[in-house]
Amino acid sequence: MAQQNFHAEKTVQKELTYIQKVWQTVAVVALLVVVILIARVAFNVLLMVLAGILVSVYFHGLGDIIQRKTNWRRRICMIISVGGTFIILAALFYLMGATISKQIGVLSDTLPHTINTAKQKLSETPIGQKILDYLSDDNSDTLMTTAKSFFNTSFGVLGDIYIILFLAIFFTSNPNLYKDGMIKLVPESRKPLAHQVIDRISHALKGWLKGMMLSMVLVFILLSIGLGTMSIPVALVLALLTGLLKIIPNFGSLAAMIPGVLLALTISTNTAIIVALIYIVTQTVVSNIVTPIIQNKMINLPPALTILAQVLMGTLSGVLGIILAVPLLAIVIILVDELYVKKISDIDIVIVPERGQP
Repeated sequence: MAQQNFHAEKTVQKELTYIQKVWQTVAVVALLVVVILIARVAFNVLLMVLAGILVSVYFHGLGDIIQRKTNWRRRICMIISVGGTFIILAALFYLMGATISKQIGVLSDTLPHTINTAKQKLSETPIGQKILDYLSDDNSDTLMTTAKSFFNTSFGVLGDIYIILFLAIFFTSNPNLYKDGMIKLVPESRKPLAHQVIDRISHALKGWLKGMMLSMVLVFILLSIGLGTMSIPVALVLALLTGLLKIIPNFGSLAAMIPGVLLALTISTNTAIIVALIYIVTQTVVSNIVTPIIQNKMINLPPALTILAQVLMGTLSGVLGIILAVPLLAIVIILVDELYVKKISDIDIVIVPERGQP
């Protein structure tokens, strides 16, 4: 009788242990789902933090240049870096604002005629007619809905810019506070590695920013000259738009070329071809000059991996994700290299001889 009770208790304990394991598994899965949902919601906020870090890196890079040239105190150089940037931007908007606003008005007036002309040109060819059929009716509504969702941001465009600038100012004013805070989360034995990883990421981001800013300025100057010589309307706006979209590798240059070619099409087909060639030559020259600079200051990113990262980030976070895809990919590659690849290479490989061999 006692033995039967013992077996019954043992069976009950097994059942309880099995039920506990089931509930533990359910709890782990539920926790994982909650973490994924929170990460999905907070992902855009994390991207804004990364954008703030990039702006802060720019301020520090400019402050370093000022300090090397003048040997002034660090705080004074940083004040000049931040204040001077805002003053220069305000002056540029003031000096170029009238011209740009006038050209934007001209562009808005000529845009309907440009679109109608482009439709007429496209309807003359079978491929163009298929494109027009695809863009009509339901497909047009679908594209507009996709575009609206793509350009949606967490707090609106102005709200995101406001948050990013304030984060950048806080990161710039006291970077060691945040850097030391991250390092404190690392065990004592790993603190030198943490310093090394942060320094390498900072160096890579500075190289990316330097290359991007140089390429944007070169594209703006070359396109302003090229489109101006072709007497293209609103050449300054088109050049400025192309320079700004240069921050989006691969896709930005293609998107910026469309309005320029459409406007040239209102003049003549030959003009549109020449304008397209101007865009292509400008992008090729800038890429051949600037890309080596970026690769020397930053890790070498595979082009296919860059495009995949842009598509993935664009799907997750829209235009902000595409803009930050390249620096985020660089950070991920550095982390993988420092925390995984170098660990693998440091392991001694021991070859065990087969049985019967000396």
